[in-house]
Amino acid sequence: MGPVYLFDLASSHARWLSLRQATIAGNVANANTPGYRARDIEAFDKIFDNKVVPLAATSPKHLDAGPSMRPQGTRKENSWEVVHSGNSVSLEQEMMKAGDVNRDYSLNTAIVKSFHRMFMTSVKA
Repeated sequence: MGPVYLFDLASSHARWLSLRQATIAGNVANANTPGYRARDIEAFDKIFDNKVVPLAATSPKHLDAGPSMRPQGTRKENSWEVVHSGNSVSLEQEMMKAGDVNRDYSLNTAIVKSFHRMFMTSVKA
């Protein structure tokens, strides 16, 4: 059995979520600061695409992950509205992003817990 990278991936994702939450909190804290520009960090999937995670078909029954089966990239439009003070923070968008971070963190921890249970079950057997 080869190395298992799921825990490293989950740890990297949790660090990314923490950094994104701190960025969102900074945007909310500066919502009334004249001239402040809302910030965001690079999407995790772009960071993840730069990591090398080898794919291996260990069985002839595995599906081929050719170009047609890979997810297509998405691009979010930059919809920040700048008010007369030069501030571009939208509290509604920041709260939506904070909700996304919360949901992603919950999913991350649920996956790690499930993987840990499976790993411990296989060690006990």
